[in-house]
Amino acid sequence: MSEEQPEVILAQEQGTEMRTGGISKELKAEFGVGVKEGTLVLTSKRLIFVCTDDRGEELPVGYFAEHLLLYSEVEDLAGIPNKAPNVFIPLQAATVRGRKGELGRPSLDVSWKDERGVHNLVFTETLTGRRRMNLDDWASAIERIRSGSQTLAAPPTLPPADSLEWKVIRALADMQEKGVLQIEETVEDEYHIELDPDVVQAACDRLSAQRLLVRYPDPSGDVFYRKASPLDDAELSD
Repeated sequence: MSEEQPEVILAQEQGTEMRTGGISKELKAEFGVGVKEGTLVLTSKRLIFVCTDDRGEELPVGYFAEHLLLYSEVEDLAGIPNKAPNVFIPLQAATVRGRKGELGRPSLDVSWKDERGVHNLVFTETLTGRRRMNLDDWASAIERIRSGSQTLAAPPTLPPADSLEWKVIRALADMQEKGVLQIEETVEDEYHIELDPDVVQAACDRLSAQRLLVRYPDPSGDVFYRKASPLDDAELSD
């Protein structure tokens, strides 16, 4: 008998809007109606929408307006409260459909059935910028996971827990793309230390060479980094 593989995080999308569609009365009582904003997490076994312990960040919209982005930081699955209003959907029970959407807002329609009935939720992307997958691309990855045809990269060896490289990986645990200065600030705030940006970039580049981070040079001369996903070696292209 083959050993069951551990559940791993494959992708995250912060600032995701969840709209309730055809959902049972019981779930409406738990999740409410209308729109909730949080972080959508794709694992090797489940879709998880996390909207507890929300954090807010003001993002510029045009020249004069701002949008309050609400999201939950997800570093590991054990840290997600297993209760409403968080939503847990087994991939093997889910039917998914990706939509390109209008105005650059891809979405993922998810239907599933459990002992409480048939449910439907729509998850819509609100952030823009370069990413591994948009939400509509999650549908094809989920179908491959369901069929067993999705290959996942073996996790590389992590650096020592007291190293700067470990601290950088923790700063990028949300799998969002960040620049060197943002990574530096996150590490300094978390560990109460002062760092040189060049030292932080060197650590990021070492992690990139070890396939723990993905490195994105920008035409402006800046460099951005994202924590590597087990999907990075799969057929899904950037």
